[in-house]
Amino acid sequence: MKLHNNTIRGVHTALAAIFEEGQYADKVIERTLKSNPKWGARDRSFIAETTYEMVRWWRLINYLSPSKEPYDLFGTYWLMQGHSLPPWEEFAKINPDKIKEKYEKLEDPAKLESVPDWLFERGQKELGDKWEAEIHSLNQEAQVVLRVNTLKITREQLKNRLVEDNIHTHIIKGYPDALILDERTNVFRNAAFKEGMFEVQDASSQLVAQALAVEPGMRVIDACAGAGGKSLHIAALMQNKGKVLSMDIEEWKLQQTKLRARRDGVSIIERKVIEGSKTIKRMKETADRLLLDVPCSGLGVLRRNPDTKWKLSEESIEKVRKTQQEILQSYPSMVKPGGQMVYATCSILPSENQDQIAIFLASEAGKDFTLIEDQKVLAQESGFDGFYIARLQKKEA
Repeated sequence: MKLHNNTIRGVHTALAAIFEEGQYADKVIERTLKSNPKWGARDRSFIAETTYEMVRWWRLINYLSPSKEPYDLFGTYWLMQGHSLPPWEEFAKINPDKIKEKYEKLEDPAKLESVPDWLFERGQKELGDKWEAEIHSLNQEAQVVLRVNTLKITREQLKNRLVEDNIHTHIIKGYPDALILDERTNVFRNAAFKEGMFEVQDASSQLVAQALAVEPGMRVIDACAGAGGKSLHIAALMQNKGKVLSMDIEEWKLQQTKLRARRDGVSIIERKVIEGSKTIKRMKETADRLLLDVPCSGLGVLRRNPDTKWKLSEESIEKVRKTQQEILQSYPSMVKPGGQMVYATCSILPSENQDQIAIFLASEAGKDFTLIEDQKVLAQESGFDGFYIARLQKKEA
């Protein structure tokens, strides 16, 4: 593949914003691509993929590189990908043999998997002998998974329609609404997406709404709805009959839910901003089903958000654990007697998952609940994002 200075500079600009200014990778890449309308599809793909992969392997690249200069870092990454470097002056300081020798002598697993020492140690402590295989899996590029909007089209119909646009997908068992892209492509430009035929949603994430076991006509509360991806899935599973209340503390996120619902042909979603404890108290015992897709470390989705591992800290994980337990101590009051609740995270750490459920069940707030089942979804086993999904039953009055 031929390299071009202007696209390499685009990658460097993006990396500087991510690592020096602490900005989020997805937003940085979006802005970087908009900055030069002359870049073609191949250039844009190169910048996006290279930036994400360099973020993913940032610690290892820095360890192997002869210096922290942008071209040395890029050149080191390029060699790691199995490419050769052109005879440019900018790459003069790079000796491929030295980089290869340094890599082959490296034994530190935290450097090899390109994660901070504290995170590697925490992973070992919490996941034991499963940790190294898990972090290795989470360092692979994520597949693109579509969730078929069954309100508008069947999975087989969508599969056939996408073939007409030269987009090929395959089906996997255990995920009834999922299609996996055979090759990465920008599906957001596809007419079927604009018509609301599908959403992009990881297969593990699709398990969350399914765990709620909703039925048409129910009243369901999605209490940490964000941009509404799971609310939309719930509405489809309910055949657009009943009521889905999408709640969040951030009003701007709920605005996205409104736009997406309109595109998907969903009419049963109502949005509500959580303004404080009074909002929750007013909803006491009103939900047949409650989804708590709580804030978390995001370690289960490192494949698609590799910059997360550089932004996390022990303190931030403890802070998010406190938030999770605060939600568990308050929000379940919205479940009707006999109703059910799902607690979910996109984390692989037991301290954010089953440990939190155990604390809740042992507390006054959880005394009327029992755990029906839980799923500990690991990337190394599923091939998709890491998730935790617990389903609980509230006893009858």
